[in-house]
Amino acid sequence: MFQRDDIVQHFKRELLSEEEKKTNRYLYRIVGVAEHTETGEEMMVYQALYDSMRLYVRPLSMFLEEVDHEKYPNIKQVHRFEKV
Repeated sequence: MFQRDDIVQHFKRELLSEEEKKTNRYLYRIVGVAEHTETGEEMMVYQALYDSMRLYVRPLSMFLEEVDHEKYPNIKQVHRFEKV
Protein backbone atom coordinates (compact mmCIF):
# COMPACT_ATOMS: atom_id res chain seq x y z
CA MET A 1 0.00 0.00 0.00
CA PHE A 2 1.12 3.55 -0.61
CA GLN A 3 2.27 5.83 2.21
CA ARG A 4 1.79 9.57 2.65
CA ASP A 5 4.24 11.55 0.46
CA ASP A 6 5.03 8.58 -1.82
CA ILE A 7 5.48 9.67 -5.43
CA VAL A 8 3.47 7.64 -7.92
CA GLN A 9 3.01 7.68 -11.65
CA HIS A 10 -0.10 7.05 -13.71
CA PHE A 11 0.37 4.44 -16.42
CA LYS A 12 -0.19 7.01 -19.19
CA ARG A 13 3.21 8.49 -18.32
CA GLU A 14 4.65 5.72 -20.51
CA LEU A 15 3.07 7.41 -23.53
CA LEU A 16 4.98 10.68 -23.03
CA SER A 17 8.16 11.69 -24.80
CA GLU A 18 11.29 12.26 -22.71
CA GLU A 19 10.79 15.99 -23.14
CA GLU A 20 7.19 15.80 -21.90
CA LYS A 21 8.29 13.75 -18.87
CA LYS A 22 10.41 16.70 -17.72
CA THR A 23 7.16 18.55 -16.93
CA ASN A 24 6.28 15.89 -14.28
CA ARG A 25 3.07 15.12 -16.17
CA TYR A 26 1.26 12.11 -14.64
CA LEU A 27 3.34 12.27 -11.44
CA TYR A 28 1.50 12.58 -8.12
CA ARG A 29 2.21 12.80 -4.39
CA ILE A 30 0.07 10.67 -2.09
CA VAL A 31 -1.81 12.75 0.49
CA GLY A 32 -3.57 9.80 2.10
CA VAL A 33 -6.67 7.66 2.27
CA ALA A 34 -9.93 9.37 3.24
CA GLU A 35 -13.37 8.01 4.02
CA HIS A 36 -16.45 9.11 2.08
CA THR A 37 -18.77 10.61 4.70
CA GLU A 38 -21.97 9.13 3.23
CA THR A 39 -20.90 5.68 2.06
CA GLY A 40 -17.78 4.91 4.10
CA GLU A 41 -15.95 4.10 0.86
CA GLU A 42 -12.18 4.57 1.06
CA MET A 43 -10.88 7.25 -1.29
CA MET A 44 -7.29 8.00 -2.29
CA VAL A 45 -6.34 11.67 -2.09
CA TYR A 46 -3.37 12.66 -4.25
CA GLN A 47 -1.76 15.81 -5.58
CA ALA A 48 -0.49 16.49 -9.08
CA LEU A 49 3.19 17.43 -9.36
CA TYR A 50 2.59 19.41 -12.55
CA ASP A 51 0.65 22.48 -13.71
CA SER A 52 -1.62 23.81 -10.94
CA MET A 53 -0.67 21.09 -8.40
CA ARG A 54 -4.38 20.25 -7.99
CA LEU A 55 -5.68 17.76 -5.46
CA TYR A 56 -7.58 14.75 -6.76
CA VAL A 57 -9.61 11.98 -5.19
CA ARG A 58 -10.77 8.66 -6.57
CA PRO A 59 -12.09 5.45 -5.04
CA LEU A 60 -9.20 3.47 -3.52
CA SER A 61 -10.29 0.34 -5.40
CA MET A 62 -10.01 2.21 -8.72
CA PHE A 63 -6.67 3.77 -7.72
CA LEU A 64 -5.22 0.30 -7.05
CA GLU A 65 -6.71 -1.52 -10.05
CA GLU A 66 -4.73 -3.03 -12.89
CA VAL A 67 -4.34 -1.36 -16.26
CA ASP A 68 -6.83 -2.57 -18.88
CA HIS A 69 -4.26 -4.20 -21.18
CA GLU A 70 -6.90 -4.96 -23.80
CA LYS A 71 -7.55 -1.23 -24.17
CA TYR A 72 -3.85 -0.31 -23.69
CA PRO A 73 -1.92 -3.32 -25.05
CA ASN A 74 1.44 -1.52 -25.24
CA ILE A 75 1.52 -0.37 -21.62
CA LYS A 76 4.08 -2.23 -19.49
CA GLN A 77 2.94 -0.88 -16.11
CA VAL A 78 0.74 -3.38 -14.28
CA HIS A 79 -1.36 -1.08 -12.08
CA ARG A 80 -3.06 2.24 -12.83
CA PHE A 81 -0.70 3.96 -10.34
CA GLU A 82 2.71 2.68 -9.27
CA LYS A 83 5.35 4.05 -6.92
CA VAL A 84 8.28 5.77 -8.63
